Amino acid sequence: MTAAEAATLDALRSRLADRAEAEGVLDVAWRTVDSPVGPLLLAATEAGLVRVAFDVEGHEAVLDRLAVAVSPRVLRAPARLDRVAAELDEYFAGRRRTFDVTLDRRLSTGFQRTVLTHLREIPYGETASYGAVALAAGSPRAVRAVGTACATNPLPLVVPCHRVVRSDGTAGRYRGGEAAKALLIALEAHS
Repeated sequence: MTAAEAATLDALRSRLADRAEAEGVLDVAWRTVDSPVGPLLLAATEAGLVRVAFDVEGHEAVLDRLAVAVSPRVLRAPARLDRVAAELDEYFAGRRRTFDVTLDRRLSTGFQRTVLTHLREIPYGETASYGAVALAAGSPRAVRAVGTACATNPLPLVVPCHRVVRSDGTAGRYRGGEAAKALLIALEAHS
């Protein structure tokens, strides 16, 4: 594909996204952004940010799951996600400690939603153990369930599951990979 053909295709996609938004038929808008932890997929409904996905999750697979779980009307429409992209840039530059974007929490239910609500209470630059999060969520014996809730967090980074560590202080696993979790913890510790 030539540069001119690529530019024409991008212009057509942009017009399609603008028209779908104007006609109210854009249920899930998505875009990708580069970050220190690799390319991130961002997806939003009219209600708010619904998904942040790491490259290791397979962006196409994530979009397919969104089409099933939310709506088949999924379209690359970056403008809806400009604010999220800007806040992520600020976060990675060390200029943002919390995110101020509206969240669509429909992909989280039950105990998982309770856990994810408590994760935003862990201060920037600090960590909490899975046990401490279980206690805060009202189920002190549900340590493994907290781990599962963090592992399936549809909004990593924005809902900071990377701040949850094992009781011995080691990082533990992470949806974006152990290297990504270590980088995020180090980034926050040095800001």
